[in-house]
Amino acid sequence: MVPQLVTVRYRRSDGRRRRLYIPVLPVLLVLSPLVLLAALAGVVACLATGARPMGALRGVGLLLWALPGTRVEIEQGRTAVSVIVR
Repeated sequence: MVPQLVTVRYRRSDGRRRRLYIPVLPVLLVLSPLVLLAALAGVVACLATGARPMGALRGVGLLLWALPGTRVEIEQGRTAVSVIVR
């Protein structure tokens, strides 16, 4: 399943907390021209290195499929960041 929502929570050093909800589909639609250019650059890179483009595409698909449920938490001093992919 492709991720639907990314939640970013962070606490600043002064103790204030923020929460951002980022929907993946609208962001992907807005950035679709860049995604197309990245895909073309990936195909060129695969051909230049001798890798199979379909194998690379399969690897990217498996990586995206595994993202939902990912949780990353970083804390340093009084600053904390949490990223949750749903």
